[in-house]
Amino acid sequence: MKFRDVFSPLLIDHTTDLSPSVWTMDFQIRSVLPLVIISSLLYSLAKAEISGSVIFIDSQTRQYLRSPSPNDVVQSNSMSLQEVGAAVSVLLGFVPSDALSATSSLKLNEVLLPNPFNRPRAVFMLEVTGELPSVADQANVMFNAAYKSKIVPGSNKADIQLPGEEVSVVSLDEEFVDFTDKDISDFASWLGGSYAVDPLEALKGELAIPLASGATIDLHMSKKANREFIASLLALLRNSRKAVEMHGDLSLSNQPPAELLKGSFDGLKALQEHYGPEDAAQKGLELLITMLSKMFDSLQAAYKGQIVGAILFNTAPAPESKTLLNVMLTSRPSARWLEETKVPAIETIAVVALVRITLAWITGIVLIIATLLGIYFLFSMPLTKDTLLYSNVKLD
Repeated sequence: MKFRDVFSPLLIDHTTDLSPSVWTMDFQIRSVLPLVIISSLLYSLAKAEISGSVIFIDSQTRQYLRSPSPNDVVQSNSMSLQEVGAAVSVLLGFVPSDALSATSSLKLNEVLLPNPFNRPRAVFMLEVTGELPSVADQANVMFNAAYKSKIVPGSNKADIQLPGEEVSVVSLDEEFVDFTDKDISDFASWLGGSYAVDPLEALKGELAIPLASGATIDLHMSKKANREFIASLLALLRNSRKAVEMHGDLSLSNQPPAELLKGSFDGLKALQEHYGPEDAAQKGLELLITMLSKMFDSLQAAYKGQIVGAILFNTAPAPESKTLLNVMLTSRPSARWLEETKVPAIETIAVVALVRITLAWITGIVLIIATLLGIYFLFSMPLTKDTLLYSNVKLD
Protein backbone atom coordinates (compact mmCIF):
# COMPACT_ATOMS: atom_id res chain seq x y z
CA MET A 1 0.00 0.00 0.00
CA LYS A 2 1.46 3.35 -1.02
CA PHE A 3 1.70 6.44 1.10
CA ARG A 4 -0.70 8.31 -1.20
CA ASP A 5 -3.34 5.57 -1.00
CA VAL A 6 -3.38 5.75 2.79
CA PHE A 7 -3.57 9.50 3.14
CA SER A 8 -5.46 10.28 -0.07
CA PRO A 9 -8.36 11.91 1.84
CA LEU A 10 -5.90 14.38 3.33
CA LEU A 11 -4.24 15.38 0.04
CA ILE A 12 -5.62 17.72 -2.56
CA ASP A 13 -6.24 16.66 -6.13
CA HIS A 14 -3.79 18.50 -8.40
CA THR A 15 -5.90 18.04 -11.53
CA THR A 16 -8.24 20.80 -10.44
CA ASP A 17 -7.48 24.40 -11.16
CA LEU A 18 -6.18 25.93 -7.94
CA SER A 19 -4.91 29.35 -7.04
CA PRO A 20 -1.24 29.89 -6.03
CA SER A 21 -2.19 30.16 -2.34
CA VAL A 22 -3.91 26.77 -2.45
CA TRP A 23 -0.88 25.27 -4.21
CA THR A 24 1.36 26.62 -1.45
CA MET A 25 -0.85 25.13 1.28
CA ASP A 26 -0.90 21.80 -0.55
CA PHE A 27 2.88 21.74 -0.71
CA GLN A 28 3.19 22.54 3.02
CA ILE A 29 0.79 19.75 3.97
CA ARG A 30 2.64 17.23 1.84
CA SER A 31 5.96 18.31 3.33
CA VAL A 32 4.97 18.42 6.99
CA LEU A 33 2.71 15.37 7.19
CA PRO A 34 5.43 12.74 6.59
CA LEU A 35 7.66 14.44 9.15
CA VAL A 36 4.89 14.30 11.76
CA ILE A 37 4.30 10.61 11.08
CA ILE A 38 8.01 9.75 11.23
CA SER A 39 8.46 11.75 14.44
CA SER A 40 5.53 9.99 16.10
CA LEU A 41 6.94 6.60 15.10
CA LEU A 42 10.37 7.47 16.47
CA TYR A 43 8.82 8.70 19.70
CA SER A 44 6.85 5.47 20.06
CA LEU A 45 9.97 3.39 19.50
CA ALA A 46 11.95 5.48 21.95
CA LYS A 47 9.22 5.16 24.56
CA ALA A 48 9.04 1.41 24.01
CA GLU A 49 12.79 1.13 24.58
CA ILE A 50 12.64 2.98 27.89
CA SER A 51 13.88 0.60 30.54
CA GLY A 52 16.08 0.46 33.55
CA SER A 53 18.52 -1.87 35.19
CA VAL A 54 19.06 -3.36 38.62
CA ILE A 55 22.27 -4.32 40.37
CA PHE A 56 22.21 -6.81 43.26
CA ILE A 57 25.28 -6.42 45.48
CA ASP A 58 26.25 -9.50 47.46
CA SER A 59 27.87 -9.56 50.88
CA GLN A 60 31.64 -9.41 51.12
CA THR A 61 31.89 -12.15 53.76
CA ARG A 62 28.84 -14.30 52.93
CA GLN A 63 27.19 -15.41 49.71
CA TYR A 64 23.49 -14.91 49.20
CA LEU A 65 23.44 -14.47 45.40
CA ARG A 66 24.45 -16.78 42.61
CA SER A 67 27.66 -15.98 40.83
CA PRO A 68 26.76 -15.24 37.19
CA SER A 69 28.60 -17.57 34.85
CA PRO A 70 29.67 -16.36 31.38
CA ASN A 71 28.88 -19.83 30.02
CA ASP A 72 25.25 -19.66 31.17
CA VAL A 73 23.33 -19.27 27.92
CA VAL A 74 19.93 -19.92 29.52
CA GLN A 75 20.10 -16.74 31.60
CA SER A 76 17.83 -14.12 30.04
CA ASN A 77 19.59 -11.19 31.77
CA SER A 78 16.30 -9.34 32.25
CA MET A 79 13.88 -9.07 35.15
CA SER A 80 10.46 -7.55 35.64
CA LEU A 81 9.78 -5.22 38.54
CA GLN A 82 7.60 -7.89 40.13
CA GLU A 83 10.54 -10.29 40.06
CA VAL A 84 12.83 -7.67 41.60
CA GLY A 85 10.31 -7.10 44.40
CA ALA A 86 9.99 -10.86 44.95
CA ALA A 87 13.79 -11.17 45.20
CA VAL A 88 13.86 -8.43 47.85
CA SER A 89 11.12 -10.23 49.82
CA VAL A 90 13.04 -13.52 49.74
CA LEU A 91 16.26 -11.81 50.83
CA LEU A 92 14.37 -10.37 53.80
CA GLY A 93 13.28 -13.89 54.72
CA PHE A 94 9.64 -13.75 53.58
CA VAL A 95 7.69 -15.74 51.05
CA PRO A 96 7.03 -13.82 47.80
CA SER A 97 3.56 -13.10 46.52
CA ASP A 98 1.33 -15.96 45.39
CA ALA A 99 0.81 -14.14 42.10
CA LEU A 100 4.40 -14.90 41.07
CA SER A 101 4.40 -17.11 37.99
CA ALA A 102 6.49 -20.24 37.47
CA THR A 103 8.70 -18.41 34.98
CA SER A 104 9.40 -15.68 37.52
CA SER A 105 10.24 -18.30 40.13
CA LEU A 106 12.85 -19.73 37.77
CA LYS A 107 14.24 -16.23 37.34
CA LEU A 108 14.65 -15.95 41.13
CA ASN A 109 16.64 -19.18 41.06
CA GLU A 110 19.07 -17.51 38.66
CA VAL A 111 19.67 -14.68 41.14
CA LEU A 112 19.36 -16.17 44.63
CA LEU A 113 20.93 -19.18 46.27
CA PRO A 114 18.34 -21.90 46.97
CA ASN A 115 19.12 -22.19 50.70
CA PRO A 116 16.05 -20.85 52.60
CA PHE A 117 17.97 -20.83 55.89
CA ASN A 118 20.66 -18.49 54.53
CA ARG A 119 19.02 -15.10 54.11
CA PRO A 120 20.57 -11.78 55.14
CA ARG A 121 17.24 -10.35 56.44
CA ALA A 122 18.56 -6.89 55.60
CA VAL A 123 18.41 -5.16 52.20
CA PHE A 124 19.67 -1.75 51.11
CA MET A 125 17.39 -0.75 48.21
CA LEU A 126 17.93 2.51 46.32
CA GLU A 127 16.24 3.79 43.18
CA VAL A 128 18.36 6.16 41.09
CA THR A 129 16.50 8.28 38.56
CA GLY A 130 18.46 8.46 35.33
CA GLU A 131 20.97 6.07 33.80
CA LEU A 132 24.12 6.54 31.75
CA PRO A 133 25.06 3.12 30.35
CA SER A 134 28.82 3.54 30.49
CA VAL A 135 28.85 4.42 34.19
CA ALA A 136 26.19 1.81 34.99
CA ASP A 137 28.44 -0.85 33.50
CA GLN A 138 31.32 0.50 35.55
CA ALA A 139 29.19 0.16 38.70
CA ASN A 140 28.99 -3.57 38.09
CA VAL A 141 32.79 -3.71 38.23
CA MET A 142 33.16 -1.45 41.28
CA PHE A 143 30.87 -3.45 43.52
CA ASN A 144 31.97 -6.79 44.86
CA ALA A 145 30.11 -9.81 43.42
CA ALA A 146 27.39 -7.73 41.77
CA TYR A 147 24.62 -9.28 39.69
CA LYS A 148 23.37 -6.93 36.97
CA SER A 149 20.13 -7.36 35.07
CA LYS A 150 18.01 -5.25 32.78
CA ILE A 151 14.48 -4.28 33.70
CA VAL A 152 11.95 -5.62 31.20
CA PRO A 153 10.71 -2.66 29.11
CA GLY A 154 7.13 -1.75 29.84
CA SER A 155 7.10 -3.37 33.28
CA ASN A 156 4.43 -1.97 35.55
CA LYS A 157 5.32 -0.71 38.99
CA ALA A 158 5.24 -3.50 41.55
CA ASP A 159 4.34 -3.73 45.24
CA ILE A 160 6.43 -5.44 47.89
CA GLN A 161 4.10 -6.79 50.57
CA LEU A 162 5.79 -7.34 53.92
CA PRO A 163 4.41 -8.20 57.37
CA GLY A 164 4.56 -5.01 59.39
CA GLU A 165 5.17 -6.81 62.70
CA GLU A 166 8.29 -8.59 61.44
CA VAL A 167 10.09 -5.97 59.35
CA SER A 168 11.50 -2.51 59.99
CA VAL A 169 11.42 -0.15 57.00
CA VAL A 170 13.89 2.71 57.26
CA SER A 171 13.45 5.61 54.85
CA LEU A 172 16.54 7.19 53.28
CA ASP A 173 14.62 10.10 51.74
CA GLU A 174 14.84 12.63 54.56
CA GLU A 175 16.18 15.92 53.17
CA PHE A 176 19.26 17.68 54.50
CA VAL A 177 18.69 21.39 54.01
CA ASP A 178 20.76 22.98 56.77
CA PHE A 179 24.16 21.56 55.82
CA THR A 180 27.25 23.70 56.23
CA ASP A 181 30.70 24.07 54.69
CA LYS A 182 32.03 21.71 57.37
CA ASP A 183 29.62 19.00 56.23
CA ILE A 184 30.85 19.38 52.66
CA SER A 185 34.49 19.38 53.80
CA ASP A 186 33.97 16.19 55.83
CA PHE A 187 32.23 14.58 52.87
CA ALA A 188 35.12 15.49 50.55
CA SER A 189 37.70 14.14 53.00
CA TRP A 190 35.71 10.92 53.39
CA LEU A 191 35.95 10.38 49.61
CA GLY A 192 39.60 11.42 49.40
CA GLY A 193 38.88 14.86 47.92
CA SER A 194 39.15 18.47 49.05
CA TYR A 195 36.87 21.44 49.55
CA ALA A 196 38.13 25.01 49.27
CA VAL A 197 35.93 27.22 51.44
CA ASP A 198 35.04 30.69 50.24
CA PRO A 199 36.10 33.06 53.06
CA LEU A 200 33.59 35.73 52.00
CA GLU A 201 30.37 33.73 51.75
CA ALA A 202 29.15 30.38 53.04
CA LEU A 203 28.40 27.49 50.67
CA LYS A 204 30.27 29.14 47.79
CA GLY A 205 33.43 27.05 47.81
CA GLU A 206 34.85 24.60 45.28
CA LEU A 207 34.64 20.83 45.69
CA ALA A 208 37.12 18.49 43.99
CA ILE A 209 36.86 14.69 44.32
CA PRO A 210 38.88 12.10 42.37
CA LEU A 211 36.87 9.39 40.62
CA ALA A 212 37.61 5.74 40.02
CA SER A 213 38.04 6.34 36.29
CA GLY A 214 41.00 8.65 36.97
CA ALA A 215 39.10 11.86 36.29
CA THR A 216 38.25 14.52 38.87
CA ILE A 217 34.88 16.14 39.36
CA ASP A 218 34.98 19.87 40.19
CA LEU A 219 31.80 21.40 41.54
CA HIS A 220 31.38 25.06 42.45
CA MET A 221 28.82 25.47 45.22
CA SER A 222 27.88 28.88 43.86
CA LYS A 223 25.83 27.12 41.15
CA LYS A 224 22.38 25.98 42.19
CA ALA A 225 22.55 22.67 40.28
CA ASN A 226 25.80 21.66 41.96
CA ARG A 227 24.50 22.64 45.38
CA GLU A 228 21.30 20.58 44.93
CA PHE A 229 23.33 17.57 43.79
CA ILE A 230 25.68 17.70 46.78
CA ALA A 231 22.72 18.21 49.13
CA SER A 232 21.18 14.96 47.84
CA LEU A 233 24.45 13.09 48.40
CA LEU A 234 24.83 14.47 51.93
CA ALA A 235 21.23 13.55 52.78
CA LEU A 236 21.68 9.99 51.54
CA LEU A 237 24.89 9.57 53.53
CA ARG A 238 23.41 11.00 56.72
CA ASN A 239 20.27 8.86 56.47
CA SER A 240 22.34 5.70 55.97
CA ARG A 241 24.31 6.47 59.11
CA LYS A 242 21.06 6.95 61.03
CA ALA A 243 19.96 3.53 59.76
CA VAL A 244 23.16 2.03 61.18
CA GLU A 245 22.41 3.57 64.58
CA MET A 246 18.87 2.20 64.45
CA HIS A 247 20.22 -1.23 63.55
CA GLY A 248 22.33 -1.18 66.70
CA ASP A 249 19.19 -0.64 68.79
CA LEU A 250 17.17 -3.30 66.93
CA SER A 251 19.90 -5.92 67.24
CA LEU A 252 19.63 -5.80 71.05
CA SER A 253 16.13 -7.30 71.03
CA ASN A 254 15.56 -11.03 71.46
CA GLN A 255 13.96 -11.40 68.04
CA PRO A 256 15.29 -8.58 65.83
CA PRO A 257 13.08 -7.81 62.83
CA ALA A 258 14.15 -7.85 59.21
CA GLU A 259 15.38 -4.47 57.98
CA LEU A 260 14.70 -2.75 54.66
CA LEU A 261 16.64 0.43 53.97
CA LYS A 262 14.69 2.06 51.16
CA GLY A 263 15.32 5.32 49.38
CA SER A 264 15.28 7.14 46.06
CA PHE A 265 17.90 9.45 44.59
CA ASP A 266 17.02 12.08 41.99
CA GLY A 267 19.92 14.47 42.53
CA LEU A 268 21.24 13.76 39.03
CA LYS A 269 18.23 15.51 37.54
CA ALA A 270 19.63 18.91 38.51
CA LEU A 271 22.94 18.19 36.75
CA GLN A 272 21.22 16.79 33.65
CA GLU A 273 18.92 19.80 33.35
CA HIS A 274 21.77 22.28 33.78
CA TYR A 275 24.67 20.60 31.95
CA GLY A 276 22.97 18.02 29.75
CA PRO A 277 23.25 14.23 29.86
CA GLU A 278 27.00 14.15 29.17
CA ASP A 279 30.20 15.22 30.93
CA ALA A 280 29.12 16.74 34.26
CA ALA A 281 26.07 14.47 34.63
CA GLN A 282 28.17 11.41 33.81
CA LYS A 283 30.80 12.43 36.36
CA GLY A 284 28.03 13.09 38.88
CA LEU A 285 26.69 9.56 38.47
CA GLU A 286 30.21 8.16 38.79
CA LEU A 287 30.61 10.13 42.02
CA LEU A 288 27.31 8.70 43.27
CA ILE A 289 28.44 5.15 42.53
CA THR A 290 31.79 5.78 44.21
CA MET A 291 29.98 7.05 47.30
CA LEU A 292 27.57 4.08 47.26
CA SER A 293 30.48 1.66 47.06
CA LYS A 294 32.16 3.19 50.10
CA MET A 295 28.87 3.57 51.96
CA PHE A 296 27.97 -0.07 51.33
CA ASP A 297 31.32 -1.12 52.81
CA SER A 298 30.31 0.70 56.01
CA LEU A 299 26.95 -1.07 56.02
CA GLN A 300 28.69 -4.41 55.56
CA ALA A 301 30.81 -3.73 58.63
CA ALA A 302 27.84 -2.60 60.72
CA TYR A 303 25.63 -5.54 59.72
CA LYS A 304 28.52 -8.05 59.93
CA GLY A 305 28.05 -9.03 56.31
CA GLN A 306 24.34 -9.85 56.67
CA ILE A 307 23.04 -7.32 54.15
CA VAL A 308 22.50 -7.26 50.38
CA GLY A 309 22.17 -4.20 48.17
CA ALA A 310 19.71 -3.64 45.33
CA ILE A 311 20.23 -0.50 43.21
CA LEU A 312 17.66 0.28 40.53
CA PHE A 313 18.44 2.72 37.73
CA ASN A 314 15.13 4.23 36.65
CA THR A 315 15.01 5.73 33.16
CA ALA A 316 11.33 6.71 33.39
CA PRO A 317 10.50 10.25 32.26
CA ALA A 318 10.40 12.94 34.89
CA PRO A 319 6.56 13.42 34.91
CA GLU A 320 6.08 9.81 36.01
CA SER A 321 6.36 8.54 39.54
CA LYS A 322 9.85 8.41 40.96
CA THR A 323 9.47 5.07 42.69
CA LEU A 324 9.25 1.79 40.80
CA LEU A 325 8.74 -0.45 43.84
CA ASN A 326 6.17 0.41 46.48
CA VAL A 327 6.51 -1.17 49.93
CA MET A 328 3.22 -2.18 51.54
CA LEU A 329 3.18 -3.29 55.17
CA THR A 330 0.39 -5.74 55.95
CA SER A 331 -0.92 -6.68 59.39
CA ARG A 332 -1.99 -10.06 60.61
CA PRO A 333 -5.74 -10.62 61.07
CA SER A 334 -6.76 -9.95 64.66
CA ALA A 335 -8.17 -12.72 66.80
CA ARG A 336 -11.95 -12.98 66.60
CA TRP A 337 -13.84 -13.20 69.87
CA LEU A 338 -17.32 -14.66 70.29
CA GLU A 339 -19.82 -11.87 70.70
CA GLU A 340 -23.46 -11.94 71.67
CA THR A 341 -25.62 -11.10 68.72
CA LYS A 342 -28.43 -9.87 70.95
CA VAL A 343 -28.00 -7.67 73.99
CA PRO A 344 -29.82 -9.33 76.92
CA ALA A 345 -32.38 -7.42 78.96
CA ILE A 346 -31.84 -6.38 82.58
CA GLU A 347 -34.33 -8.99 83.84
CA THR A 348 -32.47 -11.73 81.96
CA ILE A 349 -29.16 -10.64 83.47
CA ALA A 350 -30.66 -10.74 86.99
CA VAL A 351 -32.08 -14.25 86.44
CA VAL A 352 -28.72 -15.54 85.14
CA ALA A 353 -26.90 -14.05 88.14
CA LEU A 354 -29.41 -15.65 90.60
CA VAL A 355 -29.00 -19.07 88.98
CA ARG A 356 -25.21 -18.84 89.14
CA ILE A 357 -25.24 -17.79 92.81
CA THR A 358 -27.67 -20.60 93.68
CA LEU A 359 -25.51 -23.20 91.93
CA ALA A 360 -22.42 -21.92 93.70
CA TRP A 361 -24.06 -22.18 97.14
CA ILE A 362 -25.47 -25.65 96.48
CA THR A 363 -22.07 -26.89 95.23
CA GLY A 364 -20.35 -25.48 98.29
CA ILE A 365 -22.82 -27.06 100.74
CA VAL A 366 -22.49 -30.46 99.01
CA LEU A 367 -18.70 -30.30 99.24
CA ILE A 368 -18.81 -29.39 102.95
CA ILE A 369 -21.18 -32.28 103.74
CA ALA A 370 -19.06 -34.75 101.75
CA THR A 371 -15.93 -33.61 103.56
CA LEU A 372 -17.52 -34.00 107.02
CA LEU A 373 -18.85 -37.47 106.17
CA GLY A 374 -15.44 -38.55 104.91
CA ILE A 375 -13.75 -37.40 108.12
CA TYR A 376 -16.39 -39.16 110.27
CA PHE A 377 -16.03 -42.50 108.50
CA LEU A 378 -12.25 -42.22 108.53
CA PHE A 379 -12.10 -41.88 112.33
CA SER A 380 -14.73 -44.60 112.83
CA MET A 381 -12.86 -47.15 110.71
CA PRO A 382 -11.75 -50.20 112.78
CA LEU A 383 -8.02 -50.98 113.01
CA THR A 384 -7.78 -54.63 112.00
CA LYS A 385 -5.42 -56.65 109.86
CA ASP A 386 -7.92 -56.97 107.07
CA THR A 387 -8.30 -53.32 106.35
CA LEU A 388 -6.80 -52.03 103.17
CA LEU A 389 -5.23 -49.08 104.92
CA TYR A 390 -3.22 -51.23 107.29
CA SER A 391 -2.89 -54.40 105.28
CA ASN A 392 0.93 -54.25 105.38
CA VAL A 393 1.16 -53.48 109.09
CA LYS A 394 1.49 -56.34 111.56
CA LEU A 395 -0.29 -55.72 114.83
CA ASP A 396 0.34 -57.87 117.91
